[in-house]
Amino acid sequence: MSGGEVAGILVAVFWAILVSFLALALVRLAQTLKAATRLVAEVTDQAVPLLSETSATVREANTQLARVDSIASDVQEVTSNASALSSTVSTAFGGPLVKVAAFGYGVRRAIGRKGRAEDEPAPARNVVIGKTLPSARWGGRRNRGSKG
Repeated sequence: MSGGEVAGILVAVFWAILVSFLALALVRLAQTLKAATRLVAEVTDQAVPLLSETSATVREANTQLARVDSIASDVQEVTSNASALSSTVSTAFGGPLVKVAAFGYGVRRAIGRKGRAEDEPAPARNVVIGKTLPSARWGGRRNRGSKG
């Protein structure tokens, strides 16, 4: 055998090994593509029902939100009505009640002064270093029933 024949055989063997590796790689690539196709088909089969269920859930949520919106507007209307009623009652009864209370206070004060004699001085007040304290009849500690 000559050197050219040996080189031809080596090139042929090299090409045979290279083709074998390429064939093996293509077979594995084909298996991977088949598995990926099968996986995509399964995901598609599961995703379509999930998307339809999601659409139904979103429609139901929109219906519930519309109901909540109407309830919130009703609550707002009730709140404004209660506020208007409160201000109406305050306006209608507030002024006269203040006047009645002031009149009652004036009557009590007048009766309290009438009960005291003209020459009798006002109740004594205790003076403590520049401060005036009310007399004991206003509810000091000794008049509250304590032992002190």
